[in-house]
Amino acid sequence: MPAPAHLPEPELVLHAAAWTDVDGAEDDPQGATAVNVGGTRNVAELGAPLVYFSTDYVFDGTKREPYVESDGPNPLSAYGRSKLLGEAAAGEGAWIVRSSWLFGPTGHNFVRTMLRLGAERDEVAVVGDQRGSPTYVGHLAAATRELVELEPGLWHLAADGDCTWADLAEAVFAEAGIACRVRRISSGELARRAPRPVSSVLRSERPGAPRLPHWRDGLRVCLDRLAQ
Repeated sequence: MPAPAHLPEPELVLHAAAWTDVDGAEDDPQGATAVNVGGTRNVAELGAPLVYFSTDYVFDGTKREPYVESDGPNPLSAYGRSKLLGEAAAGEGAWIVRSSWLFGPTGHNFVRTMLRLGAERDEVAVVGDQRGSPTYVGHLAAATRELVELEPGLWHLAADGDCTWADLAEAVFAEAGIACRVRRISSGELARRAPRPVSSVLRSERPGAPRLPHWRDGLRVCLDRLAQ
């Protein structure tokens, strides 16, 4: 059998693979750490330039203004802790990209879930006391392309504007023309395993940081993609 052809060295690695089951990580913190820290360490060992995608959940949500890169992290959940440790595992030469509340036309995400529930029900209960910056993955990808032309390090890349989950659900129904009501509930009423930050809006304080469009613009682009 001939020897396998030599594979070219990667020029850039976009490391988006992760354990993202926030509540499941509370039940299996070792599993989340193995993926988000051990997996990242394995990727870093390739020696290629690396972009590591992190999360707003590295913060505790007590700050009433947007979080910037110089703010100290204090994750509330096992998931948040594993992602913060993953940032360190990526290494000093990596681009560490913190983003938030990601959604897109594929995969499992809040916008697609609301579209499904809105078509099935007259009313949905959605948390109204957590605030963040819903970020369209297409806009994040474009911003990442700009970012890799800048110096490595810690960067916050999230959509402009902010809202609650309930606000986002109402926007989804309004933009999609779905006649479904949103009943606002508290985080306590939802009773999730993992605590979430009350406010985790991200902004960059770094000169030249890529700017993303408003989250509502991202929502419209996403819904247009889903309608195609």
